[in-house]
Amino acid sequence: MVRDTGWFKSTRSGAANEGCVEVRITAAETGVRDTKNRAGGALSVRSAVWATFVNDAKDGRYDLSA
Repeated sequence: MVRDTGWFKSTRSGAANEGCVEVRITAAETGVRDTKNRAGGALSVRSAVWATFVNDAKDGRYDLSA
């Protein structure tokens, strides 16, 4: 069975939030695209790379406010 979530936006993204991205997860890769410019293309990365990015973000490794 092939895993494919279809494109989705985070539940934390409000309707007025203009900085949203959508994500699509399959067994092999994860795609990321701009919600407001869906025809503008998508960034695709291997699923393992995406998982590392998400874990690093949760750990605060990309906190730019410092």
